[in-house]
Parts: sequence; C-alpha cells; structure tokens
Amino acid sequence: MACRFFLLKHFFPLLMVIIYCGCSQEGLCLETDTLTATLMLNDSDTIDSSGDAFTLGFFTPHGTTRRYLGIWYYVSQTAVTWVANNENPLYDSSGRVTISPDGNIILMNGDNEIVWSTSVSSSPRNTTAQLLDSGNLVLTDSSTGSTIWESHAHPGNAFLPTMRLSHNVRTNEMVVINSWRSSEDPGRGNFTAGLFKSGGVPQSYVWNNGVPYWRSGPWNGRTFNGVSGMYSVYVDGFNVVTENDTVYYTRRFRQFVSRNFIETDGILTDAAWNFSRNDWDIIWTAPNGKCDIYNYCGQFGMCYQDSRPICSCFRGYEPSNEEEWDRGNWSGGCVRKTLFQCERDNNATDKSREDGFVRLTFVKVPEFIQWSNVDENECRSQCLRNCSCVAYAYHSEIGCMFWNETLFDTQRFPGDAGSDLYVRAAYSELERAKDDKAVIIISVIGSFIAALICLFLSWLMCKRNGKCMTSSANGKGETRLIDTNEIAFQSEINNKELPFYSLEMLSNATNNFAIVNKLGMGGFGSVYKGKLENGQEIAVKRLSAASGQGLEEFRNEVILISKLQHKNLVRLLGCCVDSQEKMLIYEYLQNRSLDVFLFDASQDVLDWSKRFNIIEGIGRGLLYLHRDSILKIIHRDLKPSNILLDEYWNPKISDFGMARIFLGNQDQANTKRVVGTFGYMAPEYVMGGRFSEKSDVFSFGVIVLEIISGRRNTSFYNDELSLGLLGYAWKSWKEENALDLIDERIWSPKSMSGIMRCMCIGLLCVQEFPDRRPNISTILSMLSSEIVDLPVPDHPGFTDRWNIRSRIGLSFSTKGNKITLTGLEGR
Repeated sequence: MACRFFLLKHFFPLLMVIIYCGCSQEGLCLETDTLTATLMLNDSDTIDSSGDAFTLGFFTPHGTTRRYLGIWYYVSQTAVTWVANNENPLYDSSGRVTISPDGNIILMNGDNEIVWSTSVSSSPRNTTAQLLDSGNLVLTDSSTGSTIWESHAHPGNAFLPTMRLSHNVRTNEMVVINSWRSSEDPGRGNFTAGLFKSGGVPQSYVWNNGVPYWRSGPWNGRTFNGVSGMYSVYVDGFNVVTENDTVYYTRRFRQFVSRNFIETDGILTDAAWNFSRNDWDIIWTAPNGKCDIYNYCGQFGMCYQDSRPICSCFRGYEPSNEEEWDRGNWSGGCVRKTLFQCERDNNATDKSREDGFVRLTFVKVPEFIQWSNVDENECRSQCLRNCSCVAYAYHSEIGCMFWNETLFDTQRFPGDAGSDLYVRAAYSELERAKDDKAVIIISVIGSFIAALICLFLSWLMCKRNGKCMTSSANGKGETRLIDTNEIAFQSEINNKELPFYSLEMLSNATNNFAIVNKLGMGGFGSVYKGKLENGQEIAVKRLSAASGQGLEEFRNEVILISKLQHKNLVRLLGCCVDSQEKMLIYEYLQNRSLDVFLFDASQDVLDWSKRFNIIEGIGRGLLYLHRDSILKIIHRDLKPSNILLDEYWNPKISDFGMARIFLGNQDQANTKRVVGTFGYMAPEYVMGGRFSEKSDVFSFGVIVLEIISGRRNTSFYNDELSLGLLGYAWKSWKEENALDLIDERIWSPKSMSGIMRCMCIGLLCVQEFPDRRPNISTILSMLSSEIVDLPVPDHPGFTDRWNIRSRIGLSFSTKGNKITLTGLEGR
C-alpha cells in the first residue's frame, strides 16, 4: 500500500499536466476517452484511452479501400484488436459514430443508415461509451454506472487483458475469439479459439469450422498440460477460474505491449511490441509443428517431434494399416494386438497374470478425459477394475483422469511439459517388456565391465609410462599423449549425451581463437565468437589452461545446463575435451551481455520497455530453475555479465559453473567454499555460507536496481557517504527522492509508475533477512501487477561497504569473478 501511495503522491500531479496525443496529422484527436449523445466521432477522428494504450477510430486494411470502425494498440494501426462492422464495411469516409436516442452506440453511413449497433434492447436512454486502457469499449448507464454492453464480451481476433473467454457447461454457450477471413478482410474466418470444459477438466482449443484443430491439454491450476514452454500462471499471464456453471479463461496485464491473437490460418500467436524495430516479436505460437495438430497420429498413436518417424503406436498396439503407415500417413492410428487379460477371462482369479500399465513420461494426456476425485492409488485401482479403462493419469491439482475405449490426440514432449500417462497393457506385453529390459540390462553391464577393463589397462600403461597413447580427436589418425584424468573426465561427459566438438573444428570456427573474435573473459577463461562450416554462429567458452580452479566449474556446468531447456536460459550446444583443452559451446547471442549496454552511458538502446522485459525474463528463468525444472537449482552468481541478450533483447541466464542442485524438499544448504561476485551475494551467504532461493532473489534485486539506475553497484563506492547501490537506493526511497537514482536514459512520465514499482520490488528482494524477501513466483506476480499493493520494504543488507567488513570481521581478496573470505567456517 505504501508503494502505491508513494507513486500517487509524487507522480500523479506530473502526469496530469502532461498531454499526449498519438493521432494522425490528418485527423482530429478528441481529447476524451468517452462518447456521449452530444459527441460525434467522424471518419477522420479518433479517441484514445486515458493512458494512451488503445485508440478507437476508422481504419482501412492494407490492400483495400473498405473502412471499418475498430480498436487498435496505440503503437500501430496494424495492431487492430476489435472491429465493429467486420461483416458490413463502409466504402467511403462518410462513417460517423455516436450514442443514439435509445442509448445504443451506432455507426451510420453518409445516408444516415445504421451500419452497426450495440443493439441492446433494454438500454437506458442516458448512456456513455468509454474506451478503457484494456482495449475494452464499455457502454454504461450514466445514472447507475452499471455496464450495459462491452466489446470484450464480443471479441474479435485478439485475447486482451480483462477479457474473459468462457464456456457455460449448462447451456454450452461460449465466448471465443475469431480469426479474420484474410489480412484484408476482418470478417469472421474459419478458425475460433476458446475454452471448453469436458469431463470436469477445462482445456483450451482452436477449432476449424467447429472441428478441433489444436488442444492445450488440461489445466492443472498453473499451466496447461500440453503447452510446451508454459511454466506458471505468474510467468505467462493466463489463469482459469470457475464461477457457478461457467469456466473463464483470463489474462492479466503486462507492463510491455503484448498481443495474443488467432491468425487467419488458425495459429495462436503471442507477441510483444519491439519499439526499436517498430514491429512485433513472436513469443509463442500454437500449433507449432505437426505433433501439435489435433490427433495427428490417430487413435492409440503417440506423436513425438524429435523421433523418426514422428508417430508410433503404444506398447501392445500396431498400425491399423501398415502400408499407409509406411507412407507417412498416420491418421488411421493403431489397433490393439492382443486382448487384455480381463477380456479373456472376466472370472479369472489369478492376480499374478492380470493386466498392468506402461508408464509414459512428459505426455500431453489424451482427449475425452473422464475425471474422478480420488487419490493416486485408488485412481490406478479404479482403472484396473474397469476393463474398458485403457489409460489413467494423476495430477495433484487435477485429480484422477482416466480414458475408456480409445486414446486420441496424444503427444510426447522432450521434458518441458506434460504428465505421466499410464497405458493399460496385457500381461503378455508386460512379460515381453521385462524380457527386453533384461537384455538391455545385460548389454549395459557388459559394456560397463568392458569399459572398466579398458580403464584398468590404461591405468597399467600410465603407471608404467606416466602417459597413454590414444587417437586424436581431429580425425586424422594422429596419436597424442593424454593422462588418465582426461580419460575418466571424457567418459563422465560422454554419459551426459552431449555433442562433442573437435579441437580442430573449434579452432577453424574461431580463426585459431583470434583476438578479434574474443567476446570477453571470465574468471576461468575467455569466450570467443565462432562460425561453423554450416554457417551456424557459436560462442566458445575456453577454460584457461593456467586456471586450477575451473575444472570443477566446467564439469558442474556440463552436468547442470545439459539438462535444462528454457527460453530464458542460454542453450548449451556441446563441449570439447581434447588434450589440455576443455571448452563449452553455446548458442551465440548477438547482443552480448547486459552489462555492455547497461553501464555504458553512450549506449541508449535499452529504453524502459526493453529493461522491464529483461527484468521479467530473468525472473522467468529463475522461476524455472527454482520451481519448474526437473532439478531445483540455485545459480549463486547472478549478475549483469551473466545475463546474455539475443537479437530481440530477450535475456538468457548463463554461467552455471557455481550453481548447485537442491534435492527433494531441501530449502537451503551450507558451504565452506563461498564463491560468487562481491556486491551480488546475500549477507547470509557471505557471512555464514548459507545459500537458498532467497540468495538468488537477493542477487536479482541488485540487478533490478542496477537496471533502474544504469550504474554498477560498485560505482557508488567513491561517493561522499561511502554508500553502495543498495544504501543509495534505500536512502533515495526513504527520502522520497527516487529521481536521483533513476537513469536519465529511461526517465519519462509514462514510464515512472512502472519504474517506481520495480524499484520497490528491487528493495524487497535485497532485504537483509531471507524470510522477508519474496520468492520468485511472488516477484513475477508483483511485476505483472497481479499483486497490486506491495509490502513496505525493510532495511537492505550491505548498505555500507565499510560496515560489511566491520560486521563480518574478515578480509576479502578477489580473483577473476570469485571472492575468497579468510577464516570463514560455514555453519
């Protein structure tokens, strides 16, 4: 509440005196957001919402001369979100809009004929129509303030904040968004998208003329089961709520200009406006690939995009038409090869030969879900007792899901979505699976024993000669000397199924690691830009041969990041272990690291919109590490130089050499080896060796304050009062003088509320005591304004650089990006 009061007190008067108008020079911008019976909106006029987010006026689609009344984002007239007369266009500029005597909004042509109307039969006569900052045109009763009609209840092709797509399970009425017929014709197209609740579980759909075209999978309380890359409601901005007989799909506000809409070909698209390019950046689309197409592999077929062929049958099933299947036509699906045991003998008492289940992981569960409110064990038992039940799945937030007779539209993901699905299998199939498993186990054991023998022989050779001969990785048949440590290390890396690059390949790609290709240097070596023979650009992190500290970090990064896949984490492409060389190969990111642009006063490319997107993106990546990945990971070295930026300025967290895995329900850990970067480490970590999610949150808060100020936290140390960034930010906040902290490159009246909100969030993150800091999911909810009233920040940790040393009683020494604390004992 205190944060909100601060904003209103100090910036509302400033905002009130600033007049902004984004209208075209030809037209008149009516300085109001409200239509009345005495106000006429002509073809050349427009109305802006109070915050200038949306505009109401007339537009002409590209390539036509037809005129439509519509609402669009202020950034571009091409970003139309709603059209009034989409089925009845005007063919000249004679259109006019006003409030009719019966209280409806009407659109008239030059002959005073009503082309379109809100058509509310019982509308009161005294009404007004207001364009809100959510893009909603609302017709209200002036005497009572009640809403009579709103454009959000009659959507176009866009799903906007505060809009509610819905399905009434009793009447089967639905509110959906509709595609345009074409980019030139906003009339109702073939595709619709919305929410549908069947069997007690809501799902999102795209329909092609009423036939399912794409399905999201069930809502589990945080995400849709079958949407790859959707990590939580706090991240992606969507939520599903149920009121009485109606289920609603809602979307929250985002600080940046975003657009969620259905294209003319049925593709759902989420996009964000790129102010530097004056165009939309695509964030997410669906369907995305053949496996996303509804029931692409037919009944009892499983689609997996990374397999060849992409369709396969469940265990115990075979293609219904082998010839069609071999030709790549999988729509016929699969049929069962053998009867279930329960079908063979309904009276069988031999429980040792009863049917069982085959577990499949990361699966978008099938269509036609039936639901039961029982626990997981009873869910399995219920399905097993019912011979018609062919599969079941259980989710703690959904309950028991099961399927009778058939399985439709099943898809497998590489590990970032889906649930466990248990498919019924006959006893004979389970026995065959056990035999196959035994063969695999024997093969693995045999290979392991052979590897041990090879290692033992290598050890004998090394014991005798000190070195071992092996063929070089350059593929030329040459031999070279290596030691047994390298053999063991390379064997360990091989087990991670990570692609290997040869030293020769990387040397060629980087022009023999030329200085002109050097991107930067970290504590354990240098990073080079490279280009492979196929044209792919890469970044090569080369461990310094002189560094005795980097081997453990190298191994740690391979083990961790090879298991992680998220759009806000840098992607590891492979590694190289060759002689004394150890290198990691990453995707190349065009805009390098955040510190390059943030702390250079001559760089002005990072406006507030980009900076907020970076803050939110870092938060998304942290949420994945802390809560949504298969491993719970604490990064321990978050700082701007470890935040890389792609060509669209999207952030990606990098450098996992110091990261640590948390197991099970573990919340914190202790260490005697405190590593990290001074200024970003939390007090409890520096002083006691304790690290947790909240220590990453502390680092995140420092980065947020650096993004707002445009200055490194260390740049404050020569100030008169010896305040670091945290102390200076705290002092500015307490004295209500935040303008002194804010980077002048991002200051503007329109951005002040967002900047001040982030400053408050940053101070909440760097509070001295961990239990006072919010977790990352709460932070993202604060950033999205889902949590409106923010708590009052408490005193930060490390507000004075001199007080740190006096309180700890230790001396600091630094090397690269590491800090050593003399005499520290972790508790």
